[in-house]
Amino acid sequence: MMLRNAAGRRAVATAATAVSLALALCACSGTTKDSAGKDSAQAGTTARADPNAPLKKGLKLAFLPKQINNPYEKIVDDAGIAAAGEYGGTGKEVGPSDASASSQVSYINTLIQQRQDAILVAANDPNAVCGPLKQAMRKGIKVVAYDSDTAKDCRQLFINQASSEEIGRSLVQHLGAQIGYKGKVAILSATQNATNQNTWIEFMKDELKLPEYKDMRLVKVAYGDDADQKSFQQTQGLMQAYPDLKGIISPTTVGIAAAARYLSDSSYKGKVVLNGLGTPNQMRKYVKDSTVEQFSLWNPQELGYLGSYAAAALASGQISGAEGEKFKAGKLGEYTIGKNGEVILGEPTVFDRKNIDTFNF
Repeated sequence: MMLRNAAGRRAVATAATAVSLALALCACSGTTKDSAGKDSAQAGTTARADPNAPLKKGLKLAFLPKQINNPYEKIVDDAGIAAAGEYGGTGKEVGPSDASASSQVSYINTLIQQRQDAILVAANDPNAVCGPLKQAMRKGIKVVAYDSDTAKDCRQLFINQASSEEIGRSLVQHLGAQIGYKGKVAILSATQNATNQNTWIEFMKDELKLPEYKDMRLVKVAYGDDADQKSFQQTQGLMQAYPDLKGIISPTTVGIAAAARYLSDSSYKGKVVLNGLGTPNQMRKYVKDSTVEQFSLWNPQELGYLGSYAAAALASGQISGAEGEKFKAGKLGEYTIGKNGEVILGEPTVFDRKNIDTFNF
């Protein structure tokens, strides 16, 4: 399933957002876990890359999602694991059952002991995972963040779904158009420390400062912790606290599905606009019963696929993570690394009644 044309897929390298820090990229200098230098995980270290180097056979990759039972992250990780088979590598998914800030630390320590070639992590907290990730890089293990970034000096690459600014602003733009740019609105997020969620929310707030939104007011940012039942309860709480609420933005697949489930069986159905990020299979019934008019997402399978090839390119010495380096990601084509080690998958797709049945994920 393709969300972008081939030309768009190849033109993915940009400095993504205004929140990018002017921080030198951390890159590993060693090409094997045994030869990695002690200071290879420090910011400013330059690694030599050979763009013509072949992808190594037998690479071991580990995907560490926010939580192991998150259906969206399962799609991402399964695609990345399958991609590893294309270049003769192996992959696995490990992770916690909760999305707390420090829940991923013990898994990183175990993966270091197992001497993985690369760890791909969707961080629950940008800083809580930094200590063990830096240790992994010092041992020559490549670190790629995906979906939700770590602090910049705790990984070599960040595989971003789309421009963070584009995601945040577009969700407000869509909701504004749906509610006539008037009324109270709320945000139902995942965890309070989630890097991606917080970045998107900052751009949402910035977008709301523009003149066209002068009659819209953000009254609450609620957190469902990427847990279905808590997200359901948070939606219920929002409606009890603000019965005149006009719209909810939920930039999390767990949250938007839980919110839609609550609204679909309430007196607010058809009165409160729900928008955000979700998967077509998850949201199809809510679009068809008119609980939700539209929502957005990128292809999570392509996100995992791209992450897998990026990790393999790092582990094979094709790239070091420096801005401007290029690598090939199998059937997705060529990508270029942007500022701060960021690689952008591409633009999100808007799903509605007209196109939702053409997607299956």
